[in-house]
Amino acid sequence: MKYKKEIIDKIFDYKTISNKEKIDILLEIDVNQYTNCGIDSTKTEIETVKRNSTYIYKIIKKINPEMGKQFLQHQDK
Repeated sequence: MKYKKEIIDKIFDYKTISNKEKIDILLEIDVNQYTNCGIDSTKTEIETVKRNSTYIYKIIKKINPEMGKQFLQHQDK
């Protein structure tokens, strides 16, 4: 499943769920992206997943600055 930035932004804007739940959902999206990558994934698909992951971590940093910073620092480039 492909995730668009609009979906990630929508999750960030939710008012009815806690910040922890937002982070959990965003990390679940991130995990699903990487899980769906395989040896048959193209270079473009893998780069898209990495860009999406960076975007997710930046959104997490808006919610929890320390956690987001850690994710960004330890991300594979």
